[in-house]
Amino acid sequence: MPQCWTIAWTKNMAQNSRANIRRAVHGRIRKKVSGTTARPRLAVYRSLNHIYAQVIDDEQGTTLATASTTEKALAGSTGGNVEAAQRIGKAIAERAIAAGISNVVFDRGGYVYHGRVKALIDASREAGLNKNEAASNGAATEDNSNES
Repeated sequence: MPQCWTIAWTKNMAQNSRANIRRAVHGRIRKKVSGTTARPRLAVYRSLNHIYAQVIDDEQGTTLATASTTEKALAGSTGGNVEAAQRIGKAIAERAIAAGISNVVFDRGGYVYHGRVKALIDASREAGLNKNEAASNGAATEDNSNES
């Protein structure tokens, strides 16, 4: 079953690069996660120096909103840190809400949900995307802290 994210695996795992492993993980995630017109996909890509986010409707095959640290308005001293990811998260949420989108499916792109990826997604939640999800997570942590 050849697909665009299929990788030719070698017999020795040590010969697979981190990039190839990430692409394979992303392929497994994309089998389960797809954006619809009602709830598009927020895809995250991070490079060493920049971070990118897109809101994608996979049914129509269109990109509805984008934000990245390569834009002059969003670029800081560097685009490869947590502060830059928070700026991009806030910007993508504002642009998605302006396009009439309030709920999205998060696609972490094969990256671990930590650091810049987590900062971007948390900032987009704080800026208004997936309001019910952010509220339910906060309520769960409050309930757990009261029981202790």
